Amino acid sequence: MSTSQAAASQSSLAARLGLTNWRQNIIYIGFVVIFIIFAITLFDKGFLNLNNLLNIVRQTAMIAVMAIAMTYVLSAGEIDLSVGAVAGLASVTTAMAIDAGGPITGVMAGLATGAVVGTFNGLLTTRVGIPSFLTTLAMMGIATGTAMWISDTAAVPIISKSYSWIFGGGNVGPVPVLLIWMLVLGAVGHVVLRRTSFGRRVLATGGGEIAARYSGIDTKSVKFRVLTISAMAAALAGMLYAGRLQSGRFQLGQGDELSVIAAAVLGGTSLFGGSGTVIGTIVGALMIGLINNGLILMGLEFSQQLIARGAIIILAVALSQGRK
Repeated sequence: MSTSQAAASQSSLAARLGLTNWRQNIIYIGFVVIFIIFAITLFDKGFLNLNNLLNIVRQTAMIAVMAIAMTYVLSAGEIDLSVGAVAGLASVTTAMAIDAGGPITGVMAGLATGAVVGTFNGLLTTRVGIPSFLTTLAMMGIATGTAMWISDTAAVPIISKSYSWIFGGGNVGPVPVLLIWMLVLGAVGHVVLRRTSFGRRVLATGGGEIAARYSGIDTKSVKFRVLTISAMAAALAGMLYAGRLQSGRFQLGQGDELSVIAAAVLGGTSLFGGSGTVIGTIVGALMIGLINNGLILMGLEFSQQLIARGAIIILAVALSQGRK
């Protein structure tokens, strides 16, 4: 038996035993297992309380919004490290614009912040040729510095109740508005990635850029768009942060880039491009929120929580490698 025949035989055997499906569905299995463990061990500490479960959603929604866009960036073979800083900057510009011109002006200012940052990230990466890792790493510092400068490092209050209700603080019955934002954006992100030509071009670009170019795909345009989408999503997340906390602060979103990337990779998106799933990303974000909530209820210190989050990222990379 040749080497190729042996590999095909092993692959067929694994498929018959369900090992492939098991690996593909590891995020869903892991989510259920962790939920059951916390439900049993933290039952007396109110883990299953409805308010606690809804709080997990509220705390996770902004990560999920950014992670949905990060799924596109990673699928196209790029990365965006500036999302957390852009969220903080957008929260500040939105709050300042609301104070000056009202909620509509604030929304326009927040989205414009994301569009400007995304344009710079996209142009520097696709036209100048700077790797997105370095482009967005530099943008992380620029965005944080700008937010600190224009706000004088102070929180900018938002007194508009209508804005705060729509962007993060409201409820429709018992359902948090943040959950609605997450589900709507998740549905749009899933359909675009799986059912449109743009989604197929994103996956093709990340799967093999040279082959994609020979097949007629403008890979630079694809990468420019996904980096712009990522910055816009980060700006929206910052606006949601600001609405929920009724203020814009440069610290909002700080460090979120690690959770965002971990959520996407845990959900099944490859760090090396070519594959991605928005539904898996949302479940990955919820899993991170679940773990954070459980660690807090266990009484762990913040430093110990950081160690656990780092372990999650290592697990995410290991799972990504395992799928190849």
